[in-house]
Amino acid sequence: MDEEFLDLAAALLGRGLAVFSMDGPGQGALAATTVLRPEYEQVVGRVVDALGVARVGLVGLSLGGYFAARAAALEPRVAAVATVSGPFRLDWAELPPPVRDIMARRTEGADAARAFARHVDLTGLAPRIAAPLLVVDGGQDVIPGVTDGEPLARLAPRGTYLHVPHGDHLLGNARPDWLPRLADHITAALTAPPA
Repeated sequence: MDEEFLDLAAALLGRGLAVFSMDGPGQGALAATTVLRPEYEQVVGRVVDALGVARVGLVGLSLGGYFAARAAALEPRVAAVATVSGPFRLDWAELPPPVRDIMARRTEGADAARAFARHVDLTGLAPRIAAPLLVVDGGQDVIPGVTDGEPLARLAPRGTYLHVPHGDHLLGNARPDWLPRLADHITAALTAPPA
């Protein structure tokens, strides 16, 4: 499990939830052998099938926030979702070169990365997110080309926006200001009786 997930997993475990952490295609340990793909709801669906559970909560960090929100819009077994520093939309022209380079390596080249970035847009999917959604953004997260998450929270029927003014990308410098609230959000949604 990546270090950035340890505090999150501990907070969820401390509230009595089971936790499964994964890298999807083109991410983490799988980055060397697979490529990023926008259809993340298919990945989540297969994982839910393999776990044999009726519903799950998703938490996505950075680009994982986009994947979590997209999966919540398209996979009906997602009962809770939270994004941390996740893009609502990507603007390839404004992304800094290091981010473009990472995306190119994880998508089979610059053309594939540009095509992938065009898919990263939650405008049409946000209204389809039926699960309670918490969007966490840091005010000091200044990656050009990544629009903030406020529109996602506003467009989702059950969206809530948490802006931490002093938080950086992934808000590692401000965990006490958002982590308990995120863990409470996921716990409350998953322990409530299904609608």
